[in-house]
Amino acid sequence: MGEIRFGPARVPSQESPEAAIAALQERGYTACEIDFEGRFWMDYDFAARLGKLARDAGIVLSVHAPIAGFMGHAERGKKLNMAVGMLDHSAGIAKAAGAEVVVFHPGFLLGRTREDALDSVCEQLGELRARLEKKDRAVPFGVEVMGRVRELGSADDVVEISRRCGWVRPVLDFAHMHATSDGAFTSAEPFAEVLAKADSVLATDAPFHIHFSDIQFANRNETKHLRYGEGTLRADPLREALSGFDRSATVISESPDEASSQAIRTALGL
Repeated sequence: MGEIRFGPARVPSQESPEAAIAALQERGYTACEIDFEGRFWMDYDFAARLGKLARDAGIVLSVHAPIAGFMGHAERGKKLNMAVGMLDHSAGIAKAAGAEVVVFHPGFLLGRTREDALDSVCEQLGELRARLEKKDRAVPFGVEVMGRVRELGSADDVVEISRRCGWVRPVLDFAHMHATSDGAFTSAEPFAEVLAKADSVLATDAPFHIHFSDIQFANRNETKHLRYGEGTLRADPLREALSGFDRSATVISESPDEASSQAIRTALGL
């Protein structure tokens, strides 16, 4: 099994890079996702300093782009332009911080067939990549598995996007997959099956990028993240599944409280 890095989905302090890294070290974390889902709160200087301190501390950073920064818009115009701008800025922050990947959402079907929606996502990603290359910020992106069974963003969808766009990686959100499978991720086998699909499209040196938390769901759709132990998703089968791969992994806890993140960390043997 490759090395597992683990940490939270939010920077624990926005006061200063020093305070953030100190908090991560105090809690025993070796990874952290910079949280821009709601807004950009970090400037380039903060990002560069955070990145240097993280590297010195052996902490791997990633960036989660704003929720509105999705690809696959059915119509061109203001919303697509806004999304491209958000992803462009996310990439700039990621480069300044030395983050390993920018996580984004794949968008929606919007009344289209799945194939047409996937074509649209990949077309717009290609245009985004050309823009980023001109700005020297063509960092790796990661497309996240989503938690609604009848929408775009299944594990197969994100693997296909990654296969078509070699600079894009699958981001495996096992809470979302547990929800859309009606709670099927209770043993190592389903974890290993999804990891194998991602492994087939990842570059040799790219780690698995994983989101994890306990989850509440209804009608095969996510409803909210739970404290670890309140639902039926556990980290032990994930650790067992990861042991079957030589690839390293970055596991990001999206749990709503610190005790849950620490419980997951323990279950992963860290």
